[in-house]
Amino acid sequence: MHRLNRLTLAITALTCSLQAGAIELNEQFALVVTPSVLSDYRNSGISQTLGDPAAQLDVMLSHASGLYAGVWTSNVEYGYDWENDDDYGTRQEVDYYAGYYWQISDAVSLDAYYNKYTYPGEGQFNGADIYLTLEAYGFFIGGKHSHDTDDTAVSQYAGYRTQLPLEVGLELRYENVDYKDDVFFNSDWSQARQDYDNWEVKLTRDLLGVTWGLSYVDTDLSDAECASFSGYDDLCSAGVVASASKVF
Repeated sequence: MHRLNRLTLAITALTCSLQAGAIELNEQFALVVTPSVLSDYRNSGISQTLGDPAAQLDVMLSHASGLYAGVWTSNVEYGYDWENDDDYGTRQEVDYYAGYYWQISDAVSLDAYYNKYTYPGEGQFNGADIYLTLEAYGFFIGGKHSHDTDDTAVSQYAGYRTQLPLEVGLELRYENVDYKDDVFFNSDWSQARQDYDNWEVKLTRDLLGVTWGLSYVDTDLSDAECASFSGYDDLCSAGVVASASKVF
């Protein structure tokens, strides 16, 4: 259970901090505040809110050198804890991150950051990610190493983002997540696998000072595999996620 991929948010916020969309503290530092609302909080294709809406907030301090650090938070909902016969005690995720964004040229950039994610009330979910993303001429590739109390996962992702007519942004993303252990089981638990694929097609449009988004998200997990991993069979299937965010 991790925070969603914040690659697009980081790049958008850092770009704004280098221009006029952030709160300039002085010639070197800028503060970027980004509140968002979403119809579903999906991380690597899997819902973190049982399909319900989410309110999120990102507060990032960036330096003209490309260094940045910040805090990100979202509501979460993991439902029923079958092992302890009770609901999970956390309703919030809080992430602390720090990284470096290197604008190599107008069309090429490299982003690397460390992210510590925490869940007040459910410390067994706490863990950390390390991200590395290379973007060139709209294409991006990257990897993520994640570790928490129970799992270690390695992800590889690739995608493309561009501007369509009418100032509509398009982003395509594909990701493979490998837990290096059998965590996805079929209905009778006779077969298992360690990894899964997920993908997203997202359209965005700036209007009235707000960035509006509409995403199609899906995974290749079956209902039984999803239930064996998350406890619910409908959190990994195809869905449309609407979002709205604003950078201050």
